[in-house]
Amino acid sequence: MFNTVKYLVNNLRTSAKDDSNLGKRRESEDKHNYLVDRISLLPYEVLVSIASLLSLKEAAATSVLSRRWKNVWKYTTTLNFQDLDLFVGDNFYCLKLLEENLRDEKSRKYVDWVDRVLVQHEGHTIERFKAFFFLNNIFKNSIDKWIEFAMQKRVQVLELQFFIKQYDFTIDNYEFPQNLIGLGGEGEYSNHIPTQHLCRYNNVGFKFLKVLRLQQICLTDEVLEYFLSNCPVLERLTVTVARGLVCVRVVGPSISLKYLAILDCPNLKSIEICNPNIASFVYMGACIDLLINNVPLLIEVHISERALHYVDFTTVAFNRLSFCLSHLEILKLNISGVVYNPNYDFPVLENLKQLELNVETNYQWALYHLYSFMKACPHIHRLILKLEFQTYVETIVSKAPKFSHHSLKVVEIMGYRGYQCAVEHVVYLIENVVALEKIIIDPVRRWIWPPGMDRGTEMVKEEVKGRKHAKEHLKERVPSTLEFECL
Repeated sequence: MFNTVKYLVNNLRTSAKDDSNLGKRRESEDKHNYLVDRISLLPYEVLVSIASLLSLKEAAATSVLSRRWKNVWKYTTTLNFQDLDLFVGDNFYCLKLLEENLRDEKSRKYVDWVDRVLVQHEGHTIERFKAFFFLNNIFKNSIDKWIEFAMQKRVQVLELQFFIKQYDFTIDNYEFPQNLIGLGGEGEYSNHIPTQHLCRYNNVGFKFLKVLRLQQICLTDEVLEYFLSNCPVLERLTVTVARGLVCVRVVGPSISLKYLAILDCPNLKSIEICNPNIASFVYMGACIDLLINNVPLLIEVHISERALHYVDFTTVAFNRLSFCLSHLEILKLNISGVVYNPNYDFPVLENLKQLELNVETNYQWALYHLYSFMKACPHIHRLILKLEFQTYVETIVSKAPKFSHHSLKVVEIMGYRGYQCAVEHVVYLIENVVALEKIIIDPVRRWIWPPGMDRGTEMVKEEVKGRKHAKEHLKERVPSTLEFECL
């Protein structure tokens, strides 16, 4: 049914374009009118559900389908204000950078668009509200009203992803309105975290909030703790480039959070997690104090600390994860540029099923590092290596000891280039993994360049060379018993 409505909306744009065959055009119009009449007989709440699956622009376009559809879009439960003309990925680095003299103009048009839609919205609740654009504190009055609107409508998924000029930290980020959640007026900080009844919307607030994503927003420790303490069904929290965060604490059995991601917060000093419900944790940024305890359900961890290059990061990481290593199932670590410590006795990760490593393949002890991880993970089924090259000069990589791994089934090599050091990583795995069934070679560095992003001519040329090398030279070194796939 959803696809039928989508077809009808698209047909509105194309039916008048071709006058070359009047008979076909009339036949198309008859089919269109028949489908509209049939769908319009559905209960009104079903029509709203269908409109909620469409993009906002498509949902608004349904208003001309028939009289019954005229106001359906105003009750949509999904308000996704993501500008498709700019969007090429779900990450700041995946946005086309606008020329500065056009950015403010487009930002104002974007804010006007959101304001107009919210004024016309007549539904009592919304499931999702997403704002995704170049916005800062200049637009604070409007954005405050958006958040107020979301609170009134009992929002379940709130995503405020704003962007400023790359690496320009002089621009004022949007400041989260503390007065809306009972933390005092603008610029004021209370000495306690309020309970729900102190919020202006004491009967609603964010008590229905399940997912929260905040990006490049001025967010304090107090505001974050408010969300953790006063959102009883909040399960997923992602905070990116929040300069106000210093000490993040996820502590207490009453916190329902299951997924936590803290990314690139420049002033962050520490994260403390003592929460029996959390199942997945992601941290990317500078080296910080990381305290993890009482996390019996934690099965997935992803840590990438850039400042730990050229130190024994593996020892540091495993020591800090000591309370959860025994039950981890997915582990993702960035070990590119870190020192290999031959004297460190790796703990055995008995339950680990998937291992992802960012590795510097032309590091002299790279294969020793890989060997140590493989020995420590005897039961993994999937290994993903994200290849990085600090220099493009070939380096002699020391041969690592041989061993037999009996569980690994699939190896995926991302960012492949036709360097000897990269080939040696693949060959080492082929020779030592007894149960290996499939090797996937992907020249694209997808952890940096999500789908749809323009990677530039030079990068694409490197990928083409890597793909060609894999097909012409690497494939011949793969036994016929293994499935070889080059993306």
